[in-house]
Amino acid sequence: MSRHDRVVIVGTGQVGATTAYALLLSGIVSELVLIDRDRRRAEGHVQDLRDAALFHRTTRVVAGDFGNCRDADVVVITAGVHQDPTMRSRLDDLKESAAILHELVGQIKQAQPAGVLLIASNPVDVLSGLAWQWSGMPPGRVIGSGTALDTARLRWRLGQLYNVAPENVHAYVVGEHGDSQTAALSSARIAGRPIDEFCRDREIEYDATVLAAIADETRRAGLEIIRAKGATCYGIGSVLARIVAAIVRDERAIFTVSTRVPPSMELGDVWLSVPAILSRDGVVRVLPPTLNDGERQRLRNSAEILRRAASDAISSAG
Repeated sequence: MSRHDRVVIVGTGQVGATTAYALLLSGIVSELVLIDRDRRRAEGHVQDLRDAALFHRTTRVVAGDFGNCRDADVVVITAGVHQDPTMRSRLDDLKESAAILHELVGQIKQAQPAGVLLIASNPVDVLSGLAWQWSGMPPGRVIGSGTALDTARLRWRLGQLYNVAPENVHAYVVGEHGDSQTAALSSARIAGRPIDEFCRDREIEYDATVLAAIADETRRAGLEIIRAKGATCYGIGSVLARIVAAIVRDERAIFTVSTRVPPSMELGDVWLSVPAILSRDGVVRVLPPTLNDGERQRLRNSAEILRRAASDAISSAG
């Protein structure tokens, strides 16, 4: 448990409610506070979660207000624009999403939060950078869920391809949580070995075109789910709960989260998803990924796309 072990979730739509349920089942926090502009909906979720708590954990669940953010270990923002299944890019909704986030961060800032601000709203990389600017908090204490879910999707698919458990696959998706993301396959490892060596040792075919197809499938996975059922919630809810656990337990675990990239990466002043060590204070250190020339160029392209989008959003916000 953390010192306060309180988590505030702002927004009780499908992602917020699923995150709350995942945290309840995990038992990693003693108090969950739900905030929504529709107070009745937040209270309904509280009652429903309390019913679930009877059979699982003793986590205290309450409907609250932005004053509760002051002493929270983590404030998770899930509120945002509902994604249209016909959209071409998560960046399409940036102007509207930024306006919503600007209002929420302003209210959270008034509470002078002492914990970590975790952004899940899309487009998450751009919004994480904007939340940092608007909040006045240190950059390490404002993070986005980034490509943590994309990374999990990639590892699962590689595990399926090579018939190994996903937790024994080490591979990252970096850059944008969106169309310009990069699967860092050149540095991927299974049991500590590069994929081509792993295939050679097992006397199975190494096919780069299959890996490229898996990377593309990973990139499109979220949109495919949205087109099939209208929204994604279980995957991202589980990822958010896992990131919260790493923070409140001070684990120093590594996740690909949205954060401000260091000058050493030579990508300019931009927020995007890279492997980072997470502690109670948020991002302790960014770990620049090992990339080949093609991956490095794709990451540069992603950084430029996100930098332009952030600039446009700031201009629109006045």
